[in-house]
Amino acid sequence: MTVLVTGGAGYIGSHMVLALTDAGEDVVVLDDFSTGFERLVSPKARIVRGDMGDQALLDRVIREHRIDAVAHFAAKIVVPESVADPLGYYLNNTVKARAVIEAAVRGGVPNFIFSSTAAVYGDAEEMPVTETTPAVPVSPYGRSKLMVEWMLADAAHAHGLNSLALRYFNVAGADPAGRSGQATQNATHLIKVAVQTALGLRPGMTVFGTDYPTPDGSCIRDYIHVSDLIDAHVAGLAHLRRGGAGGILNCAYGHGSSVLEVIDLVKKVSGVDFPVTLGERRPGDPARIVAAAERIRSTLGWRPRFDDLETIVTHALDWERRLLARDAA
Repeated sequence: MTVLVTGGAGYIGSHMVLALTDAGEDVVVLDDFSTGFERLVSPKARIVRGDMGDQALLDRVIREHRIDAVAHFAAKIVVPESVADPLGYYLNNTVKARAVIEAAVRGGVPNFIFSSTAAVYGDAEEMPVTETTPAVPVSPYGRSKLMVEWMLADAAHAHGLNSLALRYFNVAGADPAGRSGQATQNATHLIKVAVQTALGLRPGMTVFGTDYPTPDGSCIRDYIHVSDLIDAHVAGLAHLRRGGAGGILNCAYGHGSSVLEVIDLVKKVSGVDFPVTLGERRPGDPARIVAAAERIRSTLGWRPRFDDLETIVTHALDWERRLLARDAA
């Protein structure tokens, strides 16, 4: 059995490849390397360079490598960018995801794990959000992902494709062994930006909005360590292979931290009091998004190992220092 990981050279996808190869799985990575890095890919995985929208390529990979599961990570992920370029996001995140789903159905692949997002909830009226909270995304990014969830549900009904859509909350941190992390220099992830600022790689950073209806006025998010997120994927794959039912699962810890709280913690862990500018809100950012995470624990038996924001920040800081040392060598 072989797992096809699309976007396996990216931040989250590369962690999935490491976890699978650590477990002795055969893995094929499909990536166009437009944003991913080959050095992050486990040397035990086979790499296919190409576009996930290329149907002929997908058919060949599924056939030649006898793929029994697809883990689909490849996507554009920046909310403000999706507002400025909605058609680009619908092409990459929705149209090309449809190509992957179709190839899986055509090739008889029984199991599919999809990298979805908490952005599908939009400005939810209830908090914490559950998997049954109405999905009313406020950004093209969120809508592009929700459409894929719909396609997977329909493909399950029509073709028997068993799939799990894992709705990520705010993923951060890095592999504790230092093998992978967020490597994009211009990444917009809050903890990545704050850590880079602490290390002098950015002259300062901006908090986008301090007038939200939250205790300190900044947005609140449910941060999850990337390794815990991947543990959920591995458990999800095992669940599907056992014949477990597909569906939708929140992937988070169930508690939130504000932007200003995260920045204060990065300052504490790094020992650097870096400059922070208070700016205007960005389009498409909900004030608060925190998950109800009971379903994933009961369904998959998932138990997070790194549910501690200081640990997440420490691992992110360690990873950034590794990148600095690598660049200096």
